[in-house]
Amino acid sequence: MSFLVLLLAVWIEKFSALRQRVQHDEPWLRQLFRQESSPRLAKRPWWVLALLVLLPAVLLGLLLLVLEPLAYGLLALPVHLLVVIYSLGRGDLLGGLGPFRDAWRREDLQAAAHVAKRDLDICADSGEQLLGQVQGHLLWQAYQSFFAVIFWYFLLGPVAALSYRLLALAAEHSKNLAVAERAGQLRHAFDWLPVRLLAASFALVGNFVAVSRVMLHELLNWNISAAQLVEKVGLVAAEIPAPITGPDGILSLDRIWELLLRAAVLWYAGFALWTVLP
Repeated sequence: MSFLVLLLAVWIEKFSALRQRVQHDEPWLRQLFRQESSPRLAKRPWWVLALLVLLPAVLLGLLLLVLEPLAYGLLALPVHLLVVIYSLGRGDLLGGLGPFRDAWRREDLQAAAHVAKRDLDICADSGEQLLGQVQGHLLWQAYQSFFAVIFWYFLLGPVAALSYRLLALAAEHSKNLAVAERAGQLRHAFDWLPVRLLAASFALVGNFVAVSRVMLHELLNWNISAAQLVEKVGLVAAEIPAPITGPDGILSLDRIWELLLRAAVLWYAGFALWTVLP
């Protein structure tokens, strides 16, 4: 059923607006702000995460235990699908890059810097640095929005996928530094394996030798963040040159996107083989 859910999730992502209707974080975020500002829990970040991440995961697991034996698991299928769709990243990654791409193609660095700050929350001191940060943003967002979610869903099911997204929301939106730090630590642990699997995928669908040189030093490095690793590996795998203004700079974003698409196809092929093998 996992592979079917992943196929349906991609189809829904491309051809329907269900994702926008499902991904409503406001109720959960209100509870996060309420709990972390509570006098009883303000200095107990682990309790906040237990209430807002562990408890929903446990409730989801209990619901699936009830539903999966019924009707050959068909009643659990919609729950799996809704959880995966909710756990995917927020926003339209390619659509969000559109205004930046237009400004960069016109070589209007001031407009590019403005839309990068407005749409991507990226600031830079120079045009070349700005494009480099946007390239890293594309790689990181694609990883955390899609690859990490489908990895944990396929490996451990919807409970793991939901836990990953709730930890990401807590790390990104928490106003309590202790809660954000603990959520970031747990998310770092969640990211360790899938980001390295994605790096290996980049080696297979991109520049194998260049990726191997990077991974030789970073494979077991616990301290490097997932964002840093996926950026370093992605740029060398896609053979991205030094950032330049104009249309040639935009081509680097297209090459990164093509690399990501090839990696996604490889993952789905691997999932399919794993599903059909006895």
